[in-house]
Amino acid sequence: MSETANIGDSHIFDGASESDLNSNQQERLEQIRSAVEISREAVKAVSITAIDLLKEIPSFMAGLDFEAELVNPFAHIEAPIWEEETVPQEMMDAAYAYCELLTRKEAGNFYHSFKYLPDEQRKAMCAYYAFCRRADDIADGDYVDVFPGSEGAQDPEAKEYRESLELLTGDKSVLDAPTYRDKLAQLFFFRKKLSTAYNCHASTDPIFMALKDTVSRFNVPREHLDDLISGMEDDLYTNRYRTFDDLYKYCYRVASTVGLVCIEIYDYDDPMAVKYAESWGIFMQMTNILRDVAEDAGRNRVYLPLEDLERHGIKPSELSGDLANDKRWHAFSAEFIEKIETYHKRALKLLPLLNRKARYSPAAMMAFYGSILKKIKKRDGNIFHGQIKLSKVEKVTLAAAIYAKQRFFRL
Repeated sequence: MSETANIGDSHIFDGASESDLNSNQQERLEQIRSAVEISREAVKAVSITAIDLLKEIPSFMAGLDFEAELVNPFAHIEAPIWEEETVPQEMMDAAYAYCELLTRKEAGNFYHSFKYLPDEQRKAMCAYYAFCRRADDIADGDYVDVFPGSEGAQDPEAKEYRESLELLTGDKSVLDAPTYRDKLAQLFFFRKKLSTAYNCHASTDPIFMALKDTVSRFNVPREHLDDLISGMEDDLYTNRYRTFDDLYKYCYRVASTVGLVCIEIYDYDDPMAVKYAESWGIFMQMTNILRDVAEDAGRNRVYLPLEDLERHGIKPSELSGDLANDKRWHAFSAEFIEKIETYHKRALKLLPLLNRKARYSPAAMMAFYGSILKKIKKRDGNIFHGQIKLSKVEKVTLAAAIYAKQRFFRL
């Protein structure tokens, strides 16, 4: 059931979070989500299309340029999957190149941590990043994903999926109805594309073409990728989290699953790596949440646990203002930072358990986020005056130190 919280003189709908559902409802919800598949009847891209594309690939690869506009080499294909079950290597190379350029353009910090990986792992990380980036762009941005042949929110399959979820979650969203239905439909078809990475079909989307090869090479469990999409769906229904446990479940889906996929690509032997990878995701996501409090509040989203804010006497409506000199906020942020630091310490235990050649990548990401957290702590939690980020000099200096440590010193 939905809740309505009194905040000042306004009423803000909390949405129907999964914490409101009983175990049977939650199980049914996940069954509906995980059952999304693409069928062979979707095929329209025949062999000749692939042959024609092979002729275009050399010019596409030659035109790859960081300064140029990112162009999908398969954008004009009018079907979601190929008739052929085997994708020509030239097309696979183009798909990976597309993902790598997308990563360079949209995630400079992350790409810097990927670029020293062995080629196969670097390409895999770029393919996975592209998947995560586009899922987030659909749920929380203006990006419009295309599924050839679909009718968007009015598509019968998308409507059936939405209605199945609403039987469990209620017909409620924190977004306006048209936006909610459009984004949920896009995420539904995004799940269909994901299914091609785990069945005998091949997507005509370069991200999922590369992703299919990645999950096969590194034995990446589908549940981690499905969970991330579920986390993006959660954002359509929920803009408040009552308890830290509620927030943790969300962070697990949108961030811990990322760590769990990354370690499959990095390679590990000790099963404790799974536990520490989960903490790695929580650490990074909680750091993001604290850094972006004011920005999120301006969009009517509060990711900080409401009961913790209330314990410090802070109303969610105050977060879009200026609490920089407020003792209540100082006390809350110090407590929240202490929690983040606990997960950071656990995350650092992951590094010695990974393949040595891959350690720089997670070490660099942890170092970047650790430095951002230190800046916030040094400012007594003041995230209300200017964006907190690392300068280019700070990034380069930090990256060099981490590289030297991972390259020349044994952990």
